[in-house]
Amino acid sequence: MGETVGVVAASADAGALDALVVPGRARACRVAEDELLLVCDPEVADEIARETGTRLTALDPDAIVLDATDGWAAIALEGRDADLLFARLSRLPLPSGGFVQGEVAHVPAKVLVDGGRLRILVATSLEHHLRSRVTAAREAGS
Repeated sequence: MGETVGVVAASADAGALDALVVPGRARACRVAEDELLLVCDPEVADEIARETGTRLTALDPDAIVLDATDGWAAIALEGRDADLLFARLSRLPLPSGGFVQGEVAHVPAKVLVDGGRLRILVATSLEHHLRSRVTAAREAGS
């Protein structure tokens, strides 16, 4: 259920973020007009932050890029019942693939959708809460 995830936060002018070539080992999630989260394996988060910082500051000298891995936790929902389990946790409509953000288990979250796999990202301070809510939702469905 729980998994480690790398997260790089980038803040820059919207045009610079639009023009950014995202490193291939990261998945880009636009969370605001001037903010982007890059989700990756934790082992490459430093590299992703360096590459993104170099590319982004060439487009916007005031850009800020930080490895924010320590601030995020992820819980994966997989299998044919992942959508049903997620529906017990949130009213967010899930895209067939991509990214959505909003309330999950009554806390702010980012949700990455890839086929039958959902990865829910929350602040590390909320990981225990989300984990207990996922467990309760699983038990309610049994």
